Amino acid sequence: MKLYNTLTNSIEEIDLSKNILNIYLCGVTVYDECHIGHARTIIVFDVLRRLLKTKGIKVNFVQNFTDIDDKIIARALEEGIDAKEISNRYIKSYFRDFSALNVLGADAYPLVTENIDEIIKFIQGLIDKKKAYLALNGVYFRVSEFPDYGKLSKKNMQQMFPGVRIELDEAKNDPRDFALWKFSSKGPTWPSPWGRGRPGWHIECSAMALKYLGNTIDIHGGGQDLIFPHHENEIAQSEGLVGGPFAKLWMHVGMVTIKSEKMSKSIGNTIKISEMLKTTGPNVIRLFCVSSHYSKPVDYSENVILELKNKWRQIANAYHELEFRIRNNISIVNGEKNLDKDDEKLVKAYKEFETELENDLNFPIAMMVFYKFVNILNQKLTEKDRLSISYMQNSLNTLRKFMDIIGLKINSIRDEDSLEIEKYIAIRNQLRKDRKYDEADKVRSQLESKYNIELIDHKDYTFWKIKSRDDS
Repeated sequence: MKLYNTLTNSIEEIDLSKNILNIYLCGVTVYDECHIGHARTIIVFDVLRRLLKTKGIKVNFVQNFTDIDDKIIARALEEGIDAKEISNRYIKSYFRDFSALNVLGADAYPLVTENIDEIIKFIQGLIDKKKAYLALNGVYFRVSEFPDYGKLSKKNMQQMFPGVRIELDEAKNDPRDFALWKFSSKGPTWPSPWGRGRPGWHIECSAMALKYLGNTIDIHGGGQDLIFPHHENEIAQSEGLVGGPFAKLWMHVGMVTIKSEKMSKSIGNTIKISEMLKTTGPNVIRLFCVSSHYSKPVDYSENVILELKNKWRQIANAYHELEFRIRNNISIVNGEKNLDKDDEKLVKAYKEFETELENDLNFPIAMMVFYKFVNILNQKLTEKDRLSISYMQNSLNTLRKFMDIIGLKINSIRDEDSLEIEKYIAIRNQLRKDRKYDEADKVRSQLESKYNIELIDHKDYTFWKIKSRDDS
């Protein structure tokens, strides 16, 4: 399997020989609800984990929450409540949103506030090695003691200042030096050997990554906006402390744009996941997040969402009709012809999909293969000759394999409700045969209203599927 490494600017083979990978993903700063940009990064890594799982790879996956930050404190002051209430509120909203998006849970979600002792120990280690120093406003990392500074972002000194998050402080020895510990008299603060304060932004992830995953992790990830200064500074302080490589591979996900403009809370063009979920189902959101190569920007528009809703309907129709035909034994009529070749095509399609994902998560081609597979299934389901149960079962199993990796999920319904639905469909079909169309329409309306389902009539039978926001 290959992934693009931002550090080396090349696509590299991932060593899977030990059947285990340690991955650290920079999480969100919890001062507001998550938006579609957060969703894209987290869903890309979710698909990566699902793919690795199918290959028998155990993934130790850690994703932090930054639960203390100037933005959190500002929000708390604005609302007149404790900073912890703010962070707890948005941690809860995070889990609500990403549970709805069918994202696998991380193995650990460390909080900055629960790792202050580790952070202080980390900083003291840097001071002991003369790689950090005490200044008027806090403790700073000494960038001049890390000659490789800039190796991730490929920035030189002149490129490091415009429009990036560098603290301007006359007490610093070098304008590139960054805060490890910030002195503050305003809470929340913690005691330290150097004075009360709180951690700098970058030190948090280094301390938690090393604590949970060891001195060298396999993959470190996040959005492309974190390459500089956040990840650059993580490398400097982590490698400055342990003396070896911090992460073997750095994987970064491109931004979500709107009309080719970066989303920004300051200009008010962000799309919150919770708001989007009111009109767009989780499956369509996931399809959007994998609609272009993960390293490239993806532009959000209503037209794109409408197109993906149509693609989802095709996926759901194939799934529901296959399941219905198998359950009701609606099988072959004219003999099994060329089914071995058809089964080979199923295997070949999935293998092609898998191969494209193994090639640096090549979503554009992989999804094209998937959509083509779904179109072929739907064509076969409309052909005059019915399909054998074994072929339909193999098709459904293969469809589920595609969907499991992408993280698509069909809403379920209780078995007793399924039996009730199909009992009334049989009654409706008889009414239609008896030309009692008004009564048949009433049964249809009652079923759709009570169970939130859609009926699809074929010549010889009627199948049904659960409706969702993905279909609207």
